[in-house]
Amino acid sequence: MKILVLPKPIEGVSREEMLRHAPAEIQAVWELYKQGVVREFYTRANEPNRVVLMLESASEEAARDALATLPFAQFHLIDFDVIPLAPFFGLEHLSRSEN
Repeated sequence: MKILVLPKPIEGVSREEMLRHAPAEIQAVWELYKQGVVREFYTRANEPNRVVLMLESASEEAARDALATLPFAQFHLIDFDVIPLAPFFGLEHLSRSEN
């Protein structure tokens, strides 16, 4: 299952606090990448300091468990919007209605 993850900083957490744990966070994300959990990572074009992750996971719960291993999560510096994705079949329905 593909999972879109939008990390979001917790209000009141300073940039300095985030930077202090950034090396460990980067290493932990890299480890999840090597395990095949994190498949892609991006920077938001409209917010260059914000990251977007694409995970591959058996379930939303498994994805949340993987995210909980990240230092930023363990130190309560960020939270996540976790969005499970599924194939879109809407085009198939539209093409059927035209026939």
